[in-house]
Amino acid sequence: MSYIIQRNQLLNSALAVHEEYAHKIASSTDLHFHGIQLELKYSASVLATSPNNDQIIDQELTRILKQSQYFNSVSFVKADGHLAGFAPLTLPFKKGQVMNTTATRLSLKYKESLITPPYNSALKNFLIYISEPVVDASGQYLGYVGGTIYLKEQNFISQLLSSQYGYQDNYMYVLDSQQRIIFHPDPSRIGDSAVGNTGLNTLMNEPYGNLRLVDTKGIDSLAGFSKISAPNWVVVSQQPTKQLLDQASNLLYKVILGMLFFYAFVFFVIWRFSYVIAQPLSDLADSASQLNQPDAEKNIRKIRPWYFEVAQFQKALLFSADHFQQTVDELNTIVKTDPLTGFYNRRGMQLYIDTFEKQQTNFAILAIDIDHFKTVNDQYGHAEGDRVLQHIAWQIQEQCRDQDICCRIGGEEFIVLLPNASYSLAQKVASRILQNRTQDKIAGIGQVTVSIGIAHWPTHHQNIDQTLQLADQRLYQAKADGRNCIR
Repeated sequence: MSYIIQRNQLLNSALAVHEEYAHKIASSTDLHFHGIQLELKYSASVLATSPNNDQIIDQELTRILKQSQYFNSVSFVKADGHLAGFAPLTLPFKKGQVMNTTATRLSLKYKESLITPPYNSALKNFLIYISEPVVDASGQYLGYVGGTIYLKEQNFISQLLSSQYGYQDNYMYVLDSQQRIIFHPDPSRIGDSAVGNTGLNTLMNEPYGNLRLVDTKGIDSLAGFSKISAPNWVVVSQQPTKQLLDQASNLLYKVILGMLFFYAFVFFVIWRFSYVIAQPLSDLADSASQLNQPDAEKNIRKIRPWYFEVAQFQKALLFSADHFQQTVDELNTIVKTDPLTGFYNRRGMQLYIDTFEKQQTNFAILAIDIDHFKTVNDQYGHAEGDRVLQHIAWQIQEQCRDQDICCRIGGEEFIVLLPNASYSLAQKVASRILQNRTQDKIAGIGQVTVSIGIAHWPTHHQNIDQTLQLADQRLYQAKADGRNCIR
């Protein structure tokens, strides 16, 4: 967008500048032509007083040539076409000879101020002739006085117009009414026809203006033009469009380069700022996918909530993590414990056994079974049987240490795991349980005894399953030996 705006501004500005410049040159050239005609009028008035005085004629013609410096040559031609005088005297003419040039024919025909169209003279000079009629006091036409301007040599027109290509290849040239080039910075072009110029119709028919055209060489150009009224010429100030737009292109490249650095910096700032904004959200999102991990809450609390939304998100996750953990704990409890006694079930017991094995923690095993429990259920009912189970479970728990693991693995079967306990300590715990059951009576039921089997890992066997089987075998041995005993 910057390039388009700059390009359009450059084009419009360049067209306006070329038009203004062409207009100033045309106006200045018009003034010069007016000055030339005034000077020739003065000379015509001098010659009118002495049309046959050779000395005065030569003096006046020499003065015109040297003083004005407009002309390459000057001459005075009588009304009958005879040459009365000329300067410089080096010209191949003779006084008194009949002149048959284009200038003579036109001047004698119109008998008024005249600027001839450009033409090639007999001496092969491409020129224009400016003349003024010589009229005496009575109004009789005596002839004309005038001068030549060689268009392919240095003259006042070439001084007004730049003779070399200027800034960004801009240049000026002049067209006559017949569409010929009468001035150009390339002298070889002077005298050529401008046919093929796409703007020629506008240049010849409008008094001034500007346009974009393709010249006779096929070059896309910007042009401003203005008419020189006296000879009906067109001054054209022109410049190749490419040279001008190269400036806009260079500017565009500089703008793009500057913008690349700017946007790279902005991108970096935005990236860093976005990272700072997004990082806690990303961390919280990662934590949200790991709520099942034990340290999930700890990880969530490590995240710094430096703006409101993250703080709210963190609070919600902490609440979710806490609720999730509670739910997991409840489910773990349900999965691992016996709902009637609160003891661990087989799954819970196995988890502890796996841990002991992994950590190489030695432990003792008490395999406990309620004696004649089926009789209790049959005689007093299952509700009373459940009450007996709860009562005995409570008494077992009372006789154990806090770190001991109490489990119910069947209807009336219990397992107690005593970590870091010796075999003798296990015997003492079993004795307290047995003694307590022997001395205690359950209300409405009476005395209910238990049988206990003891084993120790890894003392009795390196394999834990084999050790458990050993405890179970010893339990059955106690039952076989009359129950209410320890084996």
